Amino acid sequence: MSERVEPFEEETAPTGPAADAVALLQELIRAGCVNDGTPGSGQEIRAVRVLQRFLAPAIAAGRLETHVFEAAPGRASLVARVRGTDDAAPVLGLLGHLDVVPVDPNGWTRNPFGGELIDGEVWGRGAVDMLYLTAVFATVVRELALAPERPRGGLVLLAVADEEAGGEHGIHWLVREHPEAVRVTEAISESGGMRMGRHVAIEVAEKGSAGRRLVIHGKPGHASIPYGATSAAYRVGEVLQRLGEVMPAAELGELWDAFVAARIDDPELAERLRDPVRLDAALPLLGGIAGYAHAVSRVTISPTVLRAGKTHNVIPPLGTIDLDIRTLPGTSDAEVDELLRAVLGELASGVEIRHLRGWAATSSSPDTPLYAAIERAVAAVAAAPTVPIMAAGGSDARVLRELGIPAYGYGILGPGWSYERYREGVHGNDERIDVASVELSLAALRRIVAERIGAERIAAR
Repeated sequence: MSERVEPFEEETAPTGPAADAVALLQELIRAGCVNDGTPGSGQEIRAVRVLQRFLAPAIAAGRLETHVFEAAPGRASLVARVRGTDDAAPVLGLLGHLDVVPVDPNGWTRNPFGGELIDGEVWGRGAVDMLYLTAVFATVVRELALAPERPRGGLVLLAVADEEAGGEHGIHWLVREHPEAVRVTEAISESGGMRMGRHVAIEVAEKGSAGRRLVIHGKPGHASIPYGATSAAYRVGEVLQRLGEVMPAAELGELWDAFVAARIDDPELAERLRDPVRLDAALPLLGGIAGYAHAVSRVTISPTVLRAGKTHNVIPPLGTIDLDIRTLPGTSDAEVDELLRAVLGELASGVEIRHLRGWAATSSSPDTPLYAAIERAVAAVAAAPTVPIMAAGGSDARVLRELGIPAYGYGILGPGWSYERYREGVHGNDERIDVASVELSLAALRRIVAERIGAERIAAR
C-alpha cells in the first residue's frame, strides 16, 4: 500500500456557475461504475440514477424527455432530449460515457471513488476520462430544459455505458437496437481540450484498430530431449525481436502540419518533423509529446498477449502473438496484412495472420458549422485558437462518424493542461480535474449550444 498523505480539509463546493457540474461530477465518481471488460461489470445503472436525480426538476417540468436503455442487467444508458421548435434546425448530441477503468488502490493517495474536492481539484477515477464532461453536458441540458423559452433546435444527452470496453453494451447496442433514441445531426464528445502550445486541441479524427493474431508453428517433443524438436516459443521470440526492430514508416496526414505549427516553436525542429525521412531521428527531442507524435504519424504495431505451451515438460508446437495495431485514415485490412508481412521479412512464410476485432479510422471535417462554433466559443472563453488533432486511441464518437454524423472531441482544460498532463490523468493514478477546467468547458459549451440551436438565454449565464 502506498504511503498516504495527511488529509486536507475538504473545500466548500464552488458557488459560481460550475457549482452544479462539480457536485454532479463528485456523485458520478462515487457511483464507481468500474468496467473491467466482463459482461456484468460497469453496472452503469448507478450513474444513470445519479443523472435522473440531477435532471428531476427538468423532467418534472415536462421539458425533458428521458429514457433508460439496458443492454444487459445493470448495463444502462440514459438518453435525455430537449426538443426544439424547428424540425429543420440542428439537433446537437452531447455524447458522454458513464463507465470508468479499474483502479489499483495501492497507487492512489486518496480514495479513488471519494470524489473529494481538494485545493480546487476533484479527485477520483474518471474525473478526466470523462466524467467531468458528462457532468458538464448534463448541466447544460438541465439548464436548457428549464429555460423559459424552447430552443429552435434540439439538444440530446447521450450518457452511455461500456465505452471503456468497446461499447457493445453501450453506443453500439443503442445504434443497433434503438436508432431513433440516438438521432442527432452533429455531436461533441471526449478527447479534446488539452493545450498544444497556446492552442486548445479539438479532436476531429481518431485512428482505427486492426487487431491481429500471429500463429507460429513448431515441432513438439518431450522437453527432456529437445534435440530434433522446434519449440514454437523460440519462434515467438524471433518474431517479437523482428517486430521490435522494424518500425512502420511515417505517413504524414493532413492534420500533421497543424499539430507541428501549434506545438513546436523551434523552426529548425519543425522543419525536421515535417520531413518523413528525418522525423524519427527528431522524436527524442520532443520530450513528453514524442509518444503522441510517433503514434499519429504512422500505423503502430504493439504486441500485447503471448501464448506458447500448456505444460512444463512438452515442447510447444504452437505459439501466438496478439497485436494491437492502430491504423491511419484510409488504411485497409489488406494493407495491414501486407505491412505485417513486410515487417516480418523472411519470417513471414512461417507465420499465419488471423484477424481479430477492428474498425476503420474515422474523421470529421473541421470545415463545418459546429466546428466553427467550437472555435468561436474557445476564443471567447479561453482567448485561444483551436487546433484540430487526431486521437491515437478510440472513443464512442467514431460510431457517430460511421453514421455520417460530424463529431468532435471537446473540452477546454486550463492553461497548465498540456497533452502530456492530460495523458497522465487518463487511466492513471491519482486522477483528478481542476474546477477551473470544468468552468471553462461549461462556459464554452453554453455558447456552442446557443449558436447551434438558438438558445441565447443559456449563453448569458
